[in-house]
Amino acid sequence: MKLLIVEDEVKLADALKELFKKGNVVDVAYDGEDGYFMAKKGDYDVVVLDVMLPKMDGFEVVKRLRDSKITVPVLMLTAKDDVSSRVKGLDCGADDYLTKPFATEELLARVRALTRRQSEMVFDVLTFADISLNTSNYTLHCGGKSVNLGAKEYELMRLLLSNPSQVLSKDVIISKVWGLDCDITENNVEAYMSFLRKKLHFIGSKVNISTKRMLGYYLEEQA
Repeated sequence: MKLLIVEDEVKLADALKELFKKGNVVDVAYDGEDGYFMAKKGDYDVVVLDVMLPKMDGFEVVKRLRDSKITVPVLMLTAKDDVSSRVKGLDCGADDYLTKPFATEELLARVRALTRRQSEMVFDVLTFADISLNTSNYTLHCGGKSVNLGAKEYELMRLLLSNPSQVLSKDVIISKVWGLDCDITENNVEAYMSFLRKKLHFIGSKVNISTKRMLGYYLEEQA
């Protein structure tokens, strides 16, 4: 799981990072502006977002994320315990709300609940340019041609199609598809990307899995 913590209280932010870091990838931003840009580009599973932040408050961060069609689950943290603040956060697009001070067990439980909810949001078909992926039978289509994908090929293609405008690093791909505790290397990722490129070519798609040197992979439609 990949989390982003946006919290300006440095000690609390670092404590939360320590809490979540085992088995997860955890990034931290200390102001709303950095948090917004990181959440917009970082392919996170959950964002833990404080309300009172410098440069841009949490309400504005989550509103801009939703306006940008970023659907990452957001758990808002606040010292305010009034109903109007909770309502405002939820109306801006937050998925859940937790008031400080909180028990770490409750925070962990709420994050787990958000990740479960996100994993249950499965679409029957994912599309990009001239290709579509049927998520029920692992079949990739282009026009009248189709090809079956293996389990890991499917997970890779689903990840790319779910984040078509983002460059996904090899570390992110490994953590999402194989998990952080696996012994998969970057060479394995390259091999699977080669398999997928061949299958895209087989069905006659104009979509290519492109590489940004030292950064990662992304989908690109060729002219």
